[in-house]
Amino acid sequence: MESQKKYPQIFSMEFFPPRTSEAEENLGRVLTQLAPLGPRFCSVTFGAAGSTREKTFDTVCDIQQHRGLEAAPHLSCIASTRENIREVLQAYRGHGIRHIVALRGDMPSGMMSAGEFRYANELVAFIREETGDHFHIEVAAYPEMHPQAANLEGDLNNFKRKVDAGANGAITQYFFNPEAYFRFIDDCERLGIGIPIVPGIMPITNYAQISRFSEMCGADIPRWMRKRLEGFGDDRAAIRAFGLEVISDLCRRLLEQGAPGLHFYTLNQSEAVLGIWNNLGLPHSA
Repeated sequence: MESQKKYPQIFSMEFFPPRTSEAEENLGRVLTQLAPLGPRFCSVTFGAAGSTREKTFDTVCDIQQHRGLEAAPHLSCIASTRENIREVLQAYRGHGIRHIVALRGDMPSGMMSAGEFRYANELVAFIREETGDHFHIEVAAYPEMHPQAANLEGDLNNFKRKVDAGANGAITQYFFNPEAYFRFIDDCERLGIGIPIVPGIMPITNYAQISRFSEMCGADIPRWMRKRLEGFGDDRAAIRAFGLEVISDLCRRLLEQGAPGLHFYTLNQSEAVLGIWNNLGLPHSA
């Protein structure tokens, strides 16, 4: 963990663009509730092939220009061309955006071609070619291995390619076993990777939801945790209380061992993040 201890601990949060007026009002309330925590930046997810790209742009501009927070849009390159990525980069530069989360993304249903970019390292290199050092670029990391990777070593080499292409930092897929993160950092140090790698944190508030998400993204739910969650049945209050305890303990251990911060996957909700934040005794900026 020595490579991570030299970085100041920063805290950030992820949101997704709202698709309805009700969801937009909810996101506004959530941002108002979480802004006093002073997140270093707020990332905003990005749909492939235009599915939420306009909403992402609108949400990013609202956060950056009206909420007093730094916005970091996700930029997914799968099924994209160099020209439309160039247009997106120019639009963000024109609105004062300096932070991007560069991702490969998933192939949209029914599409046969990946487009002009196959991998995230190609996107990172293109951003650098087009904009130099204008953007601080985050990339994704997978402590428990990307679900589509053939093996661990290949996955680590893929991550190194993104770093070598010009990434400034990384945010991990969420995980529940801190040892997976510690081992991943050891492996990265062995390959000479020294950028800050911030753990992604997923609060637990709904067992069916977290089980579904984890199945899709390859995040392991430890057997003891799964059994406890199953045992609560439909008792949502018990699930939330258990989730708050477990995730707070996870965050505390990560920070104590030198993780360079935490990135919260908020799911556009504030209660669980506020609970974890308060359990950790982290400061409020206002």
